[in-house]
Amino acid sequence: MRASRACAATALACVAVGLTAPTAAATNGPSDVTVNPYSVHQGSTISIAATGCGHGGTVTSNAFPQASLSAGSKGYASARINNHATPGHYNLAVKCNDNAMVATHQFTVLAGRGAHGGLGGSVGPSDTDVAVGAGLVASAALGGAIFVARRRTTGGKA
Repeated sequence: MRASRACAATALACVAVGLTAPTAAATNGPSDVTVNPYSVHQGSTISIAATGCGHGGTVTSNAFPQASLSAGSKGYASARINNHATPGHYNLAVKCNDNAMVATHQFTVLAGRGAHGGLGGSVGPSDTDVAVGAGLVASAALGGAIFVARRRTTGGKA
């Protein structure tokens, strides 16, 4: 009877260790860092994911303010790229709250795609705009001339 209790206790201890081992391994520091998109425009948002930070963490870079990494087996963060970040390659660093290890990942900042808002007509028409406008005016003049010529001939016979 004592041997069966000892075997049961040993088996229970092995199960307990086996169930807690993945949890301990998940907090060994950040790994598998990914960014989406890899190339991002100034003022846009970048999404970061990392595994190994069971209690959350932080994401830092020169291109955006510090962002918080969510807790869980895979943590997520999003950050808005600074409007005046210089286009080029940047590194981000992921640091877990419960660990001193840091993982890095590279991404690219592209020049902004700002609209021509607020120019108030100071931007002139392009060559295509002028050609389309001239074609429309010529078509209207030709159509008007045909209409007047047909009306004149039918009006004289009546």
